[in-house]
Amino acid sequence: MAAIAWTDEAQRWLEDIFEYIATENPQAATRTVQEIYEKAQVLARFPEIGHRYIASSRNVRVLLYGHYRIAYLVKDDGNIDILGVFHGALDITKYEL
Repeated sequence: MAAIAWTDEAQRWLEDIFEYIATENPQAATRTVQEIYEKAQVLARFPEIGHRYIASSRNVRVLLYGHYRIAYLVKDDGNIDILGVFHGALDITKYEL
């Protein structure tokens, strides 16, 4: 089973998502962030489940959860680095993955 590590950048994205939603509904913010985290845990057993992000030369993949895209790197040792969590409306090509 793969180990999953959240980069500092990905953690900041989760905090930003929480803060944005919490201004209107703190419970929904907690639930959304928790569900994003839980969805990413699927990668421990199925690291190739997301679709390949072809704009990167590395083995970067994207897993969908609702309106969000969880960008992650499958490393050579099989472990996972979560790179970021993006709202579907954002153009992720602006970010270096």
